[in-house]
Amino acid sequence: MEYRCVQCGFRIKTLFVQYSPGNIRLMKCVNCKAVADEYIECELMIVLIDLILHKPKAYRHVLFNVLNHESTHFQGLLWKSLVGFLVLDAYRSLIVKKPEEEWGTSMSISSFFWIYRKVLVDVFLGNYMFLCSFFLAIKSLLKTSARFSSFRDLLLAILISSYFKILLIAMMVWEFPPAVIYIIDLFVFSSNSVALKVITKSTMNRCIWACFIAHVVKFCITQVFS
Repeated sequence: MEYRCVQCGFRIKTLFVQYSPGNIRLMKCVNCKAVADEYIECELMIVLIDLILHKPKAYRHVLFNVLNHESTHFQGLLWKSLVGFLVLDAYRSLIVKKPEEEWGTSMSISSFFWIYRKVLVDVFLGNYMFLCSFFLAIKSLLKTSARFSSFRDLLLAILISSYFKILLIAMMVWEFPPAVIYIIDLFVFSSNSVALKVITKSTMNRCIWACFIAHVVKFCITQVFS
């Protein structure tokens, strides 16, 4: 199992040496001579803050050193992340499709099923087209510089970097203006771009364009079937 230096992305065999329980020595990267992963000794909150700040080294720590694709739990984590992603996206679509003032006991059964049918179409078809256009954009825009190990790595990177969708849960409890949904979408887009840059080691401009194309395709598909 190989890890990555969070500073430069260089492959490293081990991140630390443990002499006794609670007594470890962090290894240095042979490429940049810096500590390979200082997040090992950091609290989870520090990692979360750096992820929100879009620091590439925090994304390398999570995507390569925590969620290593060679681990035994990788496949299960991938499916759980996919289910969570679709559930949150369904809730987002439900908010957009049905304004709050239209909910009530007077809503007919046919209207109820029509709304949920549209939500399911948007979620599954929209995300299918999102992933297809995303990988096509990567193949065309990043073909000269993209380096990644597998389709699963990219898929997990996109799912994990969409963690801002968790903020939609707050809309179940507190009332927010509809514009908050699009602000969350903007944060998801920027986070996807950073994760793609970390995974592929491509330029930021190419990664932004690849993510922009995928998100625009998804938006157009959901509008056509709305």
